Amino acid sequence: MSRTRNGWVLPASLLLAMLLGLVPLPATMQPLRPYWLALVLAYWVLEEPERIGLGVAFVLGLVADLAFGGLIGEQAMRLVILAFILDRFRPRMRFFPLSQQALAIGGLLLNDRVVGFVIHLVLGAVQMPWTYWVAPLLGMLLWAPLYLMLDALRLNRRG
Repeated sequence: MSRTRNGWVLPASLLLAMLLGLVPLPATMQPLRPYWLALVLAYWVLEEPERIGLGVAFVLGLVADLAFGGLIGEQAMRLVILAFILDRFRPRMRFFPLSQQALAIGGLLLNDRVVGFVIHLVLGAVQMPWTYWVAPLLGMLLWAPLYLMLDALRLNRRG
């Protein structure tokens, strides 16, 4: 049984993730923002590895660095690390139930925060508030609904 696939979902989801990262938030809420680009990239690395890989993750990271006004190459490196780990463990993760996938994604998002923290520490930048460490938990909680929504759109399923 074959299902039609929507080719527009991949670029639209990545663009929307980029735009969600640009939405202004109050200063107190800013550290709590989920890393939308990493979540959407994680979905595509798991589901379409032949279309999304390390090169796409690097280019997305560079575009995000330019769009968000951060250190050039920081998000590129963070997204490549995330994509590499996901690609390496993809065969196992695909068989995890969604709840275990969410825990693994939470661990990857926490790893992403550690990498960002180390980069800022080495550069002598201002240290992040404690709320900086809550965003991976929010990303983990958002994984299941995001996964189900993107899967339904990608596979042209009706809810």
